[in-house]
Amino acid sequence: MTDRLGILVRRLRTQAGLTQEQMAERSGVSVRTIRRLETGKAADHRLGTVNLLADALDLGAEDRRQLAAVLAPAHPSPIPLQGKVNGDSSGPFEPEPEPEPEPELESEVDRVLAGAAAELAREVGRRWQKEEEQRRVHDPFPLPVRWKRAPARLTDHAENIQRLPPGVRPEPMEPAGDLRSVAEAYRGIPSGRLVILGRAGSGKSIMAIRLVLDLLGGSGPDRSRRVPVIFGVGAWDATAVALRDWLVDLLLRDYPHLARRTPGGSTLAAALVDAGLILPVLDGFDEIAEGLRQEALEALNATSLPLVLTSRAGEYAEAVSAARAPLVWAAGIELAGLTPDDLSAYLSRTARPAAQGGRAPGGDGGEGGEALWDSVLEVLRSGKDPAGGRLAEVLSTPLMIALARTMYSEAPGRDPAELLDAGRFPTASSLEDHLLAGFVPTVYRPRVAERAATGDPDRDRRQDRRDRDRRRNWDPDRARHWLGHLAHHLVRLDRDRHDLAWWQIGESLPRSTRVLTVALVSALCVTVSDWAVVLLVAPITPGEALVQGAVVGPVGGLAFGCFYAVMAAFGGGSFAPSQVSLRLRGRTAGIGRRPVRTFTDRFAAVVPGGFVTGIGCACAFALQRALYEGRSLTDPALVEALFINMLVLGLIFSSAAGLVFGLLAALETPLDVGSAATPAGLLSANRATVYRQVLVIVPVLTLAIALGGGLVVRLLAGVLGPLSWKLPEGLVIGAVGGLGGGLSYALCFTAWGQWLIFSRLLLPLTGKLPWSPEDFLDDAYRRGVLRRSGAVYQFRHVRLQHHLGHTYRRRQGNYTPATFPHAAPLASPGRSDR
Repeated sequence: MTDRLGILVRRLRTQAGLTQEQMAERSGVSVRTIRRLETGKAADHRLGTVNLLADALDLGAEDRRQLAAVLAPAHPSPIPLQGKVNGDSSGPFEPEPEPEPEPELESEVDRVLAGAAAELAREVGRRWQKEEEQRRVHDPFPLPVRWKRAPARLTDHAENIQRLPPGVRPEPMEPAGDLRSVAEAYRGIPSGRLVILGRAGSGKSIMAIRLVLDLLGGSGPDRSRRVPVIFGVGAWDATAVALRDWLVDLLLRDYPHLARRTPGGSTLAAALVDAGLILPVLDGFDEIAEGLRQEALEALNATSLPLVLTSRAGEYAEAVSAARAPLVWAAGIELAGLTPDDLSAYLSRTARPAAQGGRAPGGDGGEGGEALWDSVLEVLRSGKDPAGGRLAEVLSTPLMIALARTMYSEAPGRDPAELLDAGRFPTASSLEDHLLAGFVPTVYRPRVAERAATGDPDRDRRQDRRDRDRRRNWDPDRARHWLGHLAHHLVRLDRDRHDLAWWQIGESLPRSTRVLTVALVSALCVTVSDWAVVLLVAPITPGEALVQGAVVGPVGGLAFGCFYAVMAAFGGGSFAPSQVSLRLRGRTAGIGRRPVRTFTDRFAAVVPGGFVTGIGCACAFALQRALYEGRSLTDPALVEALFINMLVLGLIFSSAAGLVFGLLAALETPLDVGSAATPAGLLSANRATVYRQVLVIVPVLTLAIALGGGLVVRLLAGVLGPLSWKLPEGLVIGAVGGLGGGLSYALCFTAWGQWLIFSRLLLPLTGKLPWSPEDFLDDAYRRGVLRRSGAVYQFRHVRLQHHLGHTYRRRQGNYTPATFPHAAPLASPGRSDR
């Protein structure tokens, strides 16, 4: 009965053209109750509640009889549904109170979600407005990206799209439009589902951004309070992660402030998705691995969630054929190519007159304005030259126009007439390769940075220094080599990934190299910590202290290395950046209302590592005794002591580590809304978080080991025999464990630590990245090679990523990278990339 009633109410509401929010306003029933009823989650339906909904929908007698028939099994003595029938109040009733088990809690949850949705809408709009400016969509004016209705075989029936009951004829849909009208067209789709199709580089992502900004901008009446959020869908594996969980994970990654908990206990990200307040704009369906597209489409069809999907037409058609159905309830539009007239209007305005010494548009020499493109545009407009036809075909997409503009309109000394050379470019593919190959060298040509002018000389000088450091003149060949390594790394990571996350760049190193590095760094941390503590407080000779550190350090490093090797074998070995910060004083925001569960989860996660560390410490002590006492490692007494110490120290270190990291969980607070809006912002936030973690871990772990060790020894003394754990010795062991363990954790088991040792040390040493990769990535974004999607970078387009990755792999056979900056020069792009 529950499912039948929910389906009937949803159909009647859709037929009336109302959203759940609008019906809630009319009826006085909460949105939560309506949603639970329609989804079948509510098991107890009060007659008064259903009557209120029937009145809000202005149902006739027949529809009310249907509702009564569905309700009959739940009411052995059914009372006919009463109320206003089409405005007639002849059947009044006194409705029973609405079943709200926790009305105050629900009201609080609604207020929290409304505030979170408004905050998220502002942040989404701010980010994508900036991204649209960065991509220079409006310079000099937006390209006239047009669309038409997609082929009927790639869309659902019009009756399904408009959610009509049987026998009702659908309204005609918009036949065509452009970039400015896509939001209006979407608002006219009752199902809220739209597929945007087009070939590579046709402007699908730009249209998705414009759709989001127009929906947020309130240029027309919105049908719901949903916040449109763009998700790069290419990394989604529908066979491993449910759509809902994947959306929540990406919201937490790109908007860390949504990790805050609602009064109901779930994160804001999960609550917003569950409440239907997120409109997913899934960009790049064609970038999903070929073998997973069918499963992804079937998973989307298993939901009724309003969404927007962008894809290349061919890949989407293949998925539709494999799944034997398009995206259900979805309308479809297909982007059209640009015409020679579009090119003429656009390209002639991209070549500005030279600032000094240039000639006016139309003047001889062709250095500015229309003159630069005159000969090319004339051939394109004539349509008689085969070379012009190939060029018109290539320049029919915004991607290729942007590349051509960068290479010729914005770089001095380049003549676009060379694009008509049939000998150099006999095919459209060769033209595209030429534009792709020339893009990076063009944007990395040497530039003179402008001087800041704020009116404050000291501030201007500081800003100038920062700008010079961050926007340096990278060598074009080296820049292309580094970008090629990053593009190749995305292929190696997981099929063909497109999100360039700074915390995953270290995975481009072989696993064996990473394990060895973790072992060496951990050994160094433990050794230095042991020397520092023992030489300062322990009553032993310097020579004995040095030997002890030389023994304890490598054994501890081996323990950490083994633990990391296991993690790398099963989970890849990379660590996602923390979505929280630590607040060491003042009231914390509270990561949740379930502290016991949070503590338990964190305790269980670190106990194995603590136990392995304790075992390593016991082995180090046994080796030290063997060296100083001249005993054999096979001495039965020494072996017995070793196994006892392995158990005791394993329990001491594991319990201490669990308690310390449980305390860290209690100090966590979600990041602010704007603190991690960019990859650099998230890196900075995680660096600060790791610093604070070390400040907590070192002293607290020291005390936990020293004091907890005494408790563990007392508990086990009756079972294992006489055990000794004096407080001074325990403090020394605790200090070494706290300092060495804290530093090892910070450098080897956090996202920022791995970025430091892998991406800022090892990869630059091998010539695969510059010494300042953070600045290089930010500079590549500002030059237009990369784009930002929340907390990650992406290449400007997947075509550029594939080209750079292919070029990098091809050159590995005849190019050996040297340590920066003394690197062997790469071949000229004009010769080898065609």
